[in-house]
Amino acid sequence: MKKLSLFVLVQMAATMAMAQTLVQTDKGQVDGVTEKSGVVSYKGIPFAQPPIGELRWKDPQPANSWTGVRKCDAFGYNAMQKKVFGDMGFRSPGMSEDCLYLNVWVPAKKTKEKMPVLVYFYGGGFVAGDGSEARYDGESMAKRGIIALTVNYRLGVFGFLAHPELSKESPHKSSGNYALMDQNAALRWVQANIAAFGGDPKRVTIAGESAGSIAVSAQMASPLSKNLIAGAIGESGAMIKPTLAAIPLADAEANGVKFTEKAGVKDLAALRALPANELLEIASKQGMPPTSVGNIDGYFLPKSPADIFAAGEQAKVPLLAGWNSAEIPFQAVMYGQVPTPENYLKQLKMFYPEKADEVLKLYPGATEAEVIKSATQLGSDRFINYSTWKWAELHAQTGGKPVYRYLFSRPRPAMTAKMGNAKAGLAGGVIKDDSSKPAPPKGPEPYSGAAHASEIEYAMGNLATNETYAWTPDDYKVSETMETYFANFIKTGNPNGSTVPKWTANTKGSPVSFINIDVKTVLEKESEQLHSRYVFLDKEYLK
Repeated sequence: MKKLSLFVLVQMAATMAMAQTLVQTDKGQVDGVTEKSGVVSYKGIPFAQPPIGELRWKDPQPANSWTGVRKCDAFGYNAMQKKVFGDMGFRSPGMSEDCLYLNVWVPAKKTKEKMPVLVYFYGGGFVAGDGSEARYDGESMAKRGIIALTVNYRLGVFGFLAHPELSKESPHKSSGNYALMDQNAALRWVQANIAAFGGDPKRVTIAGESAGSIAVSAQMASPLSKNLIAGAIGESGAMIKPTLAAIPLADAEANGVKFTEKAGVKDLAALRALPANELLEIASKQGMPPTSVGNIDGYFLPKSPADIFAAGEQAKVPLLAGWNSAEIPFQAVMYGQVPTPENYLKQLKMFYPEKADEVLKLYPGATEAEVIKSATQLGSDRFINYSTWKWAELHAQTGGKPVYRYLFSRPRPAMTAKMGNAKAGLAGGVIKDDSSKPAPPKGPEPYSGAAHASEIEYAMGNLATNETYAWTPDDYKVSETMETYFANFIKTGNPNGSTVPKWTANTKGSPVSFINIDVKTVLEKESEQLHSRYVFLDKEYLK
């Protein structure tokens, strides 16, 4: 009798625990996992049908319903991609076209008031990335009272191929932008379902880094998404020239025609019939037309994002945006040459034949140290800083809402001993040296600053998930500051709070300032030198 009673009690406890994690979505019930922190995670929820077969290169379709309880204790498949960046570590079961899944982290205790929501889009140049990466985990944000989501979307040729035949069969007579429409489908899923998790569909902030940040700017610009969000965070990147700017639909379709010809298939049907791995290999070959950039399709993007922001037709929401102090190393400008003043001037004359002297005043290089610093700044500005600056400038002028600009300046610490001879690579990656090869001659040290993508773990409170680096108390201090800013912004549309230095917003006609995030975080005014750099590039890219 006692054994039976104990069994019944155990069963009752299990049933009660499951009841606390069960959520009824519009497609069926999902059951999550309670983490050690008390946060409940729901991994691998489908938000659209698998885009396979006839659904390859079509708008995301509503997910199919299911019966019973779907156990959401594992991430879904990651999108089709090559291994491009050394800093990406996926926890997915593998790669597949069947990749349209999202993950949700819910605070341990639901509040009477509906909770704010963060939807995070991963980076990776629209050719790589996955929502299962630990650096994007929403558990830390959930501990701060925020429901956090990561979202998968199609990549590369699967996410952006345009073609006249695809446009012809489309109900809106356009093609490409499938990755961006995947993100839109996820935002529509949030509107339909987040209340069941305790979230407020009217308090949804979208965020992302690099390609994810570019996507945030595109979602703000799109008439399909702009009314689905209450705030936006952009970490390094906007869909503005020269950073993966959207091209005309006709150009994207022409690229698709060339791609089909180079792939050696006769028509779209044959291209659709190719196995996913074979298509990925073809798209990855040298000389193939670009298939990882958005287009001005008249549907998702009626105009270029820059034109939409200039006209004030974007989402009228608060924006928090910025970039890192050393996004890309000086070699991006020097092309492998020793960073002497003479070599630097030669490079400037190559980039700007008639304006090298003007550029030299904006990015001076009288000594090797100065060349390294200026070449880092110029390379970073040309790579991603300028587009982010332009986005913030335009939104401050036409958005009618505050813009909070930041500069992230904390360099990563040294790598842990277990990384051996590994070294930092481009765009935040990690290169593991082959000990069988002789070490290359040691060149000049790069400019000390925060590399591209290095702020993600700080902003999301996930330093401990990255065992590559020997994090110090100062790193955790910086992370606490940055995550607090982000959490405050997600909750209120304003990053300020009693525990962090005051951050002044930029609005139309206001002096331009930004918060410089480091061990000592301070508010700084935009210098005339810095402003002049972007004014110069503005003229160059408006040609």
